[in-house]
Amino acid sequence: MDDDLRKAALEYHLHPRPGKLSITPTKRMETSRDLSLAYSPGVAAACDAIVADPDSSFDYTSRANLVGVITNGTAVLGLGNIGALAGKPVMEGKAVLFKKFAGIDSFDIEVNEQDPDKFIEIVASLEPTFGGINLEDIKAPECFKIEKTLRARMKIPVFHDDQHGTAIIVGAAVLNAMKVQNKNLSEVRIVSSGAGAAALSCVNILISLGAKPENVIMTDKDGVVYKGRPNLDPTLTHVARDTNARTLQEVLAGADIFLGLSAPRVLKQEWLSLLGPNPLILALANPEPEILPELVLQSRPDAIMATGRSDYPNQVNNVLCFPFIFRGALDVRATAITESMKLAAVQAIAALAREEASDTVAAAYGGQAPVFGRDYIIPKPFDPRLIMHIAPAVARAAMEAGVARKPIADFDAYKHELERFVFRSGQLLRPVIEVARKACPRIVYAEGEDERTLRAVQTVLDDGLAQPILVGRAEVIMAKISALGLRMKPNVDVRIIDLEKDTELFARLLHDYEKLVGRRGVPPSAASRQLLRRTTVSGGMLLAAGEADAAICGGTGDWWRHFQYALPIIPRRPGINRVYALTALILQPGVVFFCDTHVNVDPCAEDVAEMTILAAETVERFGITPKAAVLSHSNFGASNSPSSRKMRKALALIRAADPELEIDGEMHADAALVEAIRNQAVPDSRLTGSANLLILPNIDAANIAYNLVKATGEGVTVGPLLLGLDKPLHIAVPSVTARGLVNISAVAAMEAALRARV
Repeated sequence: MDDDLRKAALEYHLHPRPGKLSITPTKRMETSRDLSLAYSPGVAAACDAIVADPDSSFDYTSRANLVGVITNGTAVLGLGNIGALAGKPVMEGKAVLFKKFAGIDSFDIEVNEQDPDKFIEIVASLEPTFGGINLEDIKAPECFKIEKTLRARMKIPVFHDDQHGTAIIVGAAVLNAMKVQNKNLSEVRIVSSGAGAAALSCVNILISLGAKPENVIMTDKDGVVYKGRPNLDPTLTHVARDTNARTLQEVLAGADIFLGLSAPRVLKQEWLSLLGPNPLILALANPEPEILPELVLQSRPDAIMATGRSDYPNQVNNVLCFPFIFRGALDVRATAITESMKLAAVQAIAALAREEASDTVAAAYGGQAPVFGRDYIIPKPFDPRLIMHIAPAVARAAMEAGVARKPIADFDAYKHELERFVFRSGQLLRPVIEVARKACPRIVYAEGEDERTLRAVQTVLDDGLAQPILVGRAEVIMAKISALGLRMKPNVDVRIIDLEKDTELFARLLHDYEKLVGRRGVPPSAASRQLLRRTTVSGGMLLAAGEADAAICGGTGDWWRHFQYALPIIPRRPGINRVYALTALILQPGVVFFCDTHVNVDPCAEDVAEMTILAAETVERFGITPKAAVLSHSNFGASNSPSSRKMRKALALIRAADPELEIDGEMHADAALVEAIRNQAVPDSRLTGSANLLILPNIDAANIAYNLVKATGEGVTVGPLLLGLDKPLHIAVPSVTARGLVNISAVAAMEAALRARV
């Protein structure tokens, strides 16, 4: 880790509040009645129910959705035995992944006890608290005893992710690589570099999948694990082989699979020729693998390569499975995670990589559908389909194994329920970021002197989203970069445009601007002042002149005034009549888009239809299938007011323009979001589930609804996003945060990238 990344990581953990987790209540606590129900005396009813039936604890407490992430800090990442306290940031991170990917609540528990027997007693005593236990970062061989003993003693799932998570992903990768290379797992030779907990678990799962034990040879820092080796750890005796080979190099000859779970650079490039034809190389040491993929490509272009890193194809990442395994296990209230449940996860992940991708999935992968083959044998960690495939497979396997206390009766309904976890928080922007990173377009920031802008631009640089251009006084910008302790280097990482000093660029922009506004009541002298003093004019003109691919303006002063400055500069898309504003709100249940929140005061039916089609296009770019609801005070023809008639007419126009769009209306907002309410009103609605695109009749309704939901639901905003412009330009609201500017930047970068493809 370099100094810049270390500093950024510390800042991330420190601000805006220390750590990565908080506890949020799930029930109201606003009245004395609420208090009497939540605590004394009402809570006694829940206590009595649990005394009568201990399993009802899953109904009356948070236990059914609560996992303990527990460590003693003896094997934290690649840092070794750094202790329980120093391992806490990692455990918090794991808990965040549970929540973000699968909606599972977690407590991270760091136990200051390295004696395995005492650690077992501590963890076992916590069973009443949790629905499952995720053991983490516990060194071998103690981890084997700890997990085995706890699994036997506890009646909830116990899972040591360091072992089994990696093994499950490796199992899926191997199954698919064998298909690509046209090999039979029962016939291939496997060599491992590393014989720790993860390596042993990988070997065990590969044997369960069909590999023959005699075809597997393990090595560690002391060489080959062979029968009779002095001081051999007892956990390795069952994988010790009868061989005269003593080094990794000696056992590589003819190997079909190299499994690396050891240390950087242990697989030498000159040894690659020893491997058999069409080998699979799993170099999973992090952050530097056993061998770099580019070296493998040079010497063995016939090899399939996988690493633990996100910057190479075929990333073996535990987040591919552990949140979804626990999701499935918790949803059937499993008493354990069995071998059959792990194998079900292997098969589900492998099958997902082979599955033909839909347009929605292609969007989640940055607009390019993944194709099964040598560079895609396992899904990416942010594939939105993972939870839909793995959790049901694990749940079904638990039922078949007889460890499910609450079997699922309707798996179709269960999969539908899982959809609420797919697009939440940062995952909403994942497809957008994938597209942006590939293109890395130029974005001009009109408010280049604003501290929020500078902080956002640092993140944009760190994430590789764009090439930033800052507009403003160069000396002011550089002074603020220094004062804020930011790492960006002016005119190296970012371009600074100071129009007061760059007279040649100013003259060129002024000439173009005068032609645009000369017949809009703006004389030449005023045009010069506007170009220098009105930042949105500067940013918009730089975009129009081709100096940038996208522009972010506003964030200070009146939003509407910024919009009026920008409108004459960037034309509408051909065939589009008006410009509209779409705002996304990320809430705990998922994301909701509101249109039109900022531009059109009272759009006509044709405008409503046009903005709905444009908004649906944008929603699809987030990798989400739009489910649109045309909202009104009227519910399916209950009123004949002008507003109701407008929205009914708009619905007819939308259906004529896009018959495939899932949409219905005019309807109440609660009917749009709650299918049961909608079904009571009409039996034949074309809309299923909860709408995610809300089309409102006027700017008052849209802006009020958006702000009310944002305030009460503690939502995260993306936008407003301007729809209908020929080039990507967005105007931030005054309340925008640095994170909000990053979100808008990602969308603008995606739009610029898509525009460049046309």
